[in-house]
Amino acid sequence: MRKQLSVCLALYNEEENIERCLKAIVELANEIVLVDGHSTDNTLKIAKNFGQKVKVYKYPNPPNFLLNRQRALEKATGEWILVLDADEVVSSALKKEIQACISGGESTAYYLPRLNFFLGKPLHKGGVYPDYCLRLFKRGAGKYPLKSLHDQLELKDSEKVGYLKQNLAHYAYPSFQVYLRKWIQYCDHEADLLIAKKIKPSARLFLTYCILYPKWWFLKSYFRHKGFLDKFPGFVFALFSALRFIAIYIKLYEKQTR
Repeated sequence: MRKQLSVCLALYNEEENIERCLKAIVELANEIVLVDGHSTDNTLKIAKNFGQKVKVYKYPNPPNFLLNRQRALEKATGEWILVLDADEVVSSALKKEIQACISGGESTAYYLPRLNFFLGKPLHKGGVYPDYCLRLFKRGAGKYPLKSLHDQLELKDSEKVGYLKQNLAHYAYPSFQVYLRKWIQYCDHEADLLIAKKIKPSARLFLTYCILYPKWWFLKSYFRHKGFLDKFPGFVFALFSALRFIAIYIKLYEKQTR
């Protein structure tokens, strides 16, 4: 007998992505649980075209979207849960691997290798791949700690973890403009985390965030992890990943002196 699978997503204004995402998994899923942060575009209109499998719940859109993802997990009823973002796509090969795991796999939770696309190209180097994400697990296996935007699911000690081989395609940045918008949002969030820890701008913090960290990160990403093999997209991604530390410091300074 086929095991029940719930696919869970947290959404906010994803009309450009949601159809591609749901089309790839609608046959795989027994139910699709969507927690929407009061989208103002056609996200839900598009999602509801996928039929009765789609279950929609509305909550405010929180600064940390993982809160709504956790809410989606709590609404799911399947024995297994697959967590996705709207800008991710499950390939046919990955779908088959997921079906095999939930039908007779030895583990209760699985990491999926995520292949990130940037400036229209996949990033295979620079420390970006494989971008393992804990996305497939039995219901109740864990929860999100909600401390950071990039938290992985926090599993119970008894859970056995495995790794899948087929890639989860991630189209987070359809344009450089979208990348910059998300980049700024991330830097703003990281500055808020520093404020929550009562960290203030200082000469030492300036040296760390504006000189040491950017230099260290670029050298690690572009040379040590061979980001140069991804050509120009690899250079741009390594550069702005390094520059984020300077932006975080600027945001912190701005927030503290406003």
